[in-house]
Amino acid sequence: MTNSSHSDDIPRPDLSPASGQQQSRDIADVPAVELISTTAVHLMSAAAVHLGLSEDLPDHRDLDEARSLIDSLAGLLTAGTPHLGHHHAAPLRDGLKSLQLAFREASPIPDAPGDGPGEKFTGPVHR
Repeated sequence: MTNSSHSDDIPRPDLSPASGQQQSRDIADVPAVELISTTAVHLMSAAAVHLGLSEDLPDHRDLDEARSLIDSLAGLLTAGTPHLGHHHAAPLRDGLKSLQLAFREASPIPDAPGDGPGEKFTGPVHR
């Protein structure tokens, strides 16, 4: 009996030791500032989508997901800011604050000051 599975069409990752060594070398070449910044931008982008701020999905809104992403972003920036330096950290902190304010506006029942997403790390956010 022949298996008609399409598993042969699925690309498989190269798990050879040589491939793993190359990936480790590639990661070793990326400065921590770049990794932290890139991760922060991904979290910001995902939070914006879940707040309905994406031009592609303006009607999409998932405040639970947005809260988790904003909390994670705030934790990352709180821990990472000393390593980023002001010129890298300032725009990321501004973006975080914008997302926190957008979350407050999108919430049908706003959190008390200091209880919003990420505010356990940043303190209460005000306009």
